[in-house]
Amino acid sequence: MAAAHVFMGGTFDPVHFGHLRTALEIQQWLNVSSVSLMPSNVPVHRQVPGSTAIARLAMVEEAIAEEGALRCDPREILSDRPSYTIYTLEALRQELGLETPVCMVMGMDSFLSLDQWLRFDEYLSLCHIIVVARPGYLFDPNGALKQLLEEHQVETKDDMLKTPSGSILIHELTPLSISATHIRELMANGESPRYLLPDSVWHYIQKHKLYYTDKG
Repeated sequence: MAAAHVFMGGTFDPVHFGHLRTALEIQQWLNVSSVSLMPSNVPVHRQVPGSTAIARLAMVEEAIAEEGALRCDPREILSDRPSYTIYTLEALRQELGLETPVCMVMGMDSFLSLDQWLRFDEYLSLCHIIVVARPGYLFDPNGALKQLLEEHQVETKDDMLKTPSGSILIHELTPLSISATHIRELMANGESPRYLLPDSVWHYIQKHKLYYTDKG
């Protein structure tokens, strides 16, 4: 079976060390050549981002420029369709074929709202889902998600990668307690977010005067 293709979507508004460290740890844990960060264009499950799609894409590219284990996948930014995950999964399957394992990484909060996503019940015919959870996590999935877990949850990465798709694996990490919302709030108040995100991203934000309330 071909090596797994692993990606992590999100608004990345802005991308920060929490995103980057999670992606790198997933890459090392799965022993794959890379993990792709995939910024969404027009997110359909959350509020409008604080910066443009092109700026968010550029910040991801800046952030990973010197890290060979991370890639940037611009497909959702370049698409003229809303950023529905099902469209992305269908496109990946067309490109990669039916035998390559495809793994979609998401946080626990996103997973708990999965049943609200377009055609969510088709996802596992196209990919595996890796849910990143904090150690000792507690969560109370609704009925639809409980059924999904009962039918598809596996306990190990080896069990997951036996097939191209169809499994849910909850993987415990200790994510850095960094929030894009907090970073935006700092900048809106004229405060520095340095050391919460890569310097290259901070420099890009300053150069383009992103997120500040006063952009004069």
